[in-house]
Amino acid sequence: MLKKIIYKLENLIVWSQGKITNKQFIFLSSVLVGISAAFAVIVLKTFAHSIFVFASYVTNINIFKYGYIKVILPIIGILLTVFVIKKFLGGTIEKGTSQILFAVAKKASIIPRKQMYAQIVTSSLTVGLGGSAGLESPIVITGAAFGSNYAQRYKLSYKDRTLLIGCGVAAGIGAAFNAPIAGVLFAIEVLLVDVSISAFTPIMIAAATGALVSKIALDESILLSFNQQETFDYHNIVYYILLGIFTGLISVYYSRNFQRVEHIFARLKISPYKKAFLGASILALLIFIFPTLFGEGYESIKTLSENDPGKLLENTLFSGFRNNSWVLLLFVGLTMMLKVFATGITLASGGNGGNFAPSLFLGSYVGFFFSKFLNLTGLTKLPVSNFTLVGMAGILSGLFHAPLTAIFLIAEITGGYDLMIPLMIVASISFAISKRFEKHSLDVKSLARKGHAFTSNKDTNILSTLDTNSIIQTDYLTVSPDENLEKLVVMISHSNQVIFAVVDSEKELLGIVHFNDIREIIFNQYRVKFTLVKEIMKTSIDVVYPTDSMETVMNKFEKTKVHFLPVLKNGKYFGFISKSLALEAYRTKLQSMSIE
Repeated sequence: MLKKIIYKLENLIVWSQGKITNKQFIFLSSVLVGISAAFAVIVLKTFAHSIFVFASYVTNINIFKYGYIKVILPIIGILLTVFVIKKFLGGTIEKGTSQILFAVAKKASIIPRKQMYAQIVTSSLTVGLGGSAGLESPIVITGAAFGSNYAQRYKLSYKDRTLLIGCGVAAGIGAAFNAPIAGVLFAIEVLLVDVSISAFTPIMIAAATGALVSKIALDESILLSFNQQETFDYHNIVYYILLGIFTGLISVYYSRNFQRVEHIFARLKISPYKKAFLGASILALLIFIFPTLFGEGYESIKTLSENDPGKLLENTLFSGFRNNSWVLLLFVGLTMMLKVFATGITLASGGNGGNFAPSLFLGSYVGFFFSKFLNLTGLTKLPVSNFTLVGMAGILSGLFHAPLTAIFLIAEITGGYDLMIPLMIVASISFAISKRFEKHSLDVKSLARKGHAFTSNKDTNILSTLDTNSIIQTDYLTVSPDENLEKLVVMISHSNQVIFAVVDSEKELLGIVHFNDIREIIFNQYRVKFTLVKEIMKTSIDVVYPTDSMETVMNKFEKTKVHFLPVLKNGKYFGFISKSLALEAYRTKLQSMSIE
């Protein structure tokens, strides 16, 4: 029955593709991709929330006091994730939103079909069973995979594939938080850094569709939302500035330590199951002491922003200090500092998830710790709930280098824009400080280590997608240093070549000769006959290598002001790169990547 419905739907889509304009078809496609991404959100969020409710219920039973069930579940979840990846997903799965950037730039916006379901299955096992990570990154990747594979199914162009990837991403975030504006901004600010105004429309349609489906199908308690009760007081501006600085520094702390945890586990020469069990056991210990590290942690964020944050200490080793504000502050501070290790261990040991939810978790704890500490010292009286909410924007902006997404996401999930000014202050300051110490955002760092970093610099992004080997010309004629110019003149007269590499019998590059260097000599028969190539060749030259990035090559062209650069491979002459050919490749790529 289901197959028949899908078959009829596909026939209807194919029929409509031939009856309406391409632009109208993209609008229709953005709705369908938005609905698909929203269903992925519904499945993931419902499963994760159900497991959290179950674990919380069992924890309240005396025999499971102190959350022993929350200790066991993450171990099961991570081991199951590794099992599924090895047995059913080919042994590997790509994590993090950076793979979307890489697919857009290097793989013609082709995302593997398995990502349409692999992320849902593995992240639901990891995070749903208590792994200390987030579901938003898997949701974003799933939405992007829906967009890419939909475009491939209906034979759309690279531009349209890329646009529908953006639609899937925007719909995923819009549905996960019921925040369509944040979904649009995340797609554009983080992933599609170069889009025209006309591309906004389908992305907005997809984000609105995803948010609408999510709002209809999901209970509000499952989503992260708040009812802001305290108004903004401009007298606290100085403290918001300090919070911006604090969140920026904490973002750098999180980013660097997350990488360290990844490196430690990557160096372990043990089987995937042993690595998973080791990591899960360490995570279980952290959750036993600090139960709020269990799962996404959104419930504890809501608790912190309410009037009785002491509930965090219930069913923990510190439940006897439930009403002690200083013990609560210490608990929040330690949890805040350990969150990066819990998330890093979850993902590095074999689990699947992302850093989006952890950034919000960390931000709320930072904001609470900052304001509560100042209040307890008697220095001032700050609205703790406001600082808890604004702190989320600070960490999100600092980690993902996405201040606009951070500002509007928190504004949307709080149900109003009364905190817009402090959100702007904290997010922008945190972004500036994080950018000062970390050139790339957390997700882009993995690409940067491999030489595939993508930034908001359009020229750099395009150059990074070009393959240096594809524009190396290896058919250039060469000359020997001990030959006279007669042979060189013959070569010039029988070819369009204006530059010649001077090489020895071992193909080692000794210098170059340009036509302009011998222009005055070629009409003097005597000098042509008795002048040797080595006497007029240039020996002080810049060279490039096939492994150099195109950005490096273009920087050398700019530095040397020449039109040709010789290429060396394994220390031997290999060919030339022409500046005009490189610019032509750039222009061609620019046209193909323009999203209209």
